[in-house]
Amino acid sequence: MKKIWIVPLLALAAAGCAGPKPVLYPNDHLKSVGQGQAESDIESCRALAEDYGAAKDSSGQVAGSTAIGGGAGAATGAVGGAIVGSAGTGAAVGAATGATAGLIRGLLKSSEPSGVHKKFVEKCLRDKGYEPIGWD
Repeated sequence: MKKIWIVPLLALAAAGCAGPKPVLYPNDHLKSVGQGQAESDIESCRALAEDYGAAKDSSGQVAGSTAIGGGAGAATGAVGGAIVGSAGTGAAVGAATGATAGLIRGLLKSSEPSGVHKKFVEKCLRDKGYEPIGWD
């Protein structure tokens, strides 16, 4: 039964690794250096941002999302359980379900780069001659 959770957890882990990246306008600089060099420069700017303290992600939100989900699930479960005569069981099931949903939401959201990280990477890329137009 525990093995059933391996596939979804691996899928979540993979999704967490594949976060958004800067989209570059095809200006003369990008055309002259090519997409391969641009990808290398993006990674270089991302590493530089992390080296200078611009956190790559907001993973601190994962615990908060889990706790909020657990609390909301417990309250909802207690109400549902009280209706059918088992508030304690309903609260426990609701808390587990809510915490799981909060954890998954937090994990997916944590793959989004922080605003400071994005701005740092964009500035770095502009200094190299690129024109970042957003993240995708």
